[in-house]
Amino acid sequence: MKVGDKIKVFAPATVANVACGFDVLGFAIDKPGDELIMEITATKGVEIVDIEGDGGVLPRDAKRNSATVAIQDYLDCIEADFGCKIWLKKMMPSGSGLGSSAASAVAGVFAINMLCNEKLSKQELMPFLLNAEKAACDAAIADNVAASLFGGFILVRSYEPLDILQIPVPEDLWCAVINPHVIVLTKEAREILPKEIPLAHSLRQSANVGGMMVGLLRGDYELIGRSMVDYIAEPYRSKLIPGFYEMKNAAISAGALGASISGSGPSVFALCHGKEIANKVGEALKSEMDKLNIGADVYVSKVNNQGPKVLPLTD
Repeated sequence: MKVGDKIKVFAPATVANVACGFDVLGFAIDKPGDELIMEITATKGVEIVDIEGDGGVLPRDAKRNSATVAIQDYLDCIEADFGCKIWLKKMMPSGSGLGSSAASAVAGVFAINMLCNEKLSKQELMPFLLNAEKAACDAAIADNVAASLFGGFILVRSYEPLDILQIPVPEDLWCAVINPHVIVLTKEAREILPKEIPLAHSLRQSANVGGMMVGLLRGDYELIGRSMVDYIAEPYRSKLIPGFYEMKNAAISAGALGASISGSGPSVFALCHGKEIANKVGEALKSEMDKLNIGADVYVSKVNNQGPKVLPLTD
């Protein structure tokens, strides 16, 4: 690695919570995501040259942007005598519930780690990503960043110590996601949740997480669907999303295994058995937003098992 070396990478969007797994389950999808170009510099520190596609919303201050916070932590960890500059292309809006800040952070640390010949393992990158999430969202939650970094389905078994488990994904598991053009602030979505839940709800939620794990391991699509019941977040956050239950019912009627809120919302996701059903579900979700005259973007993809990847440099 030398001054002037460049790399271009992609980091995927993610679905967090997955109905039953509040703050502990997540998975990556093929699109949308973030693209990032990085160039090694002789000057220490991280410089943001340009951010495209964010509408001017994201901070240009390297101490506040999730990508550069994660990169700087990496450079400090390896005691680097060099720095880098980055160009970030956002292909999903902030506050979409699809792990926007997580994708930026993952793209950043993946890029610098690749340029440094993968000096650190993915597990060793996680503390940098959690710190970046805390800088961006005031909460060091691992489900989005872990899913984007490792790919596939992940379970955050523990935070202290951090224990990320990768769960095998059935071959024909697809996802339809709709991102309505409405604003749901993560802070508001957090504050609307109750501080305590009834013991009965905790038991049911735990049983559904177990059912989800068994369904994924066995490739039992019906069990995956039956496990997609949320007693913690959905009953409250659904109030922040116009037409949520209409979208959920439409998705299930179109053949989805189940549907719920992605992260803090407003995005809604549906897991499906097969591409054909996923496309129909995506159309059904969009139809409900059309009825309310609310614009929306729909994404249909398999669960992304790869995580971030290197892209060809075109310039």
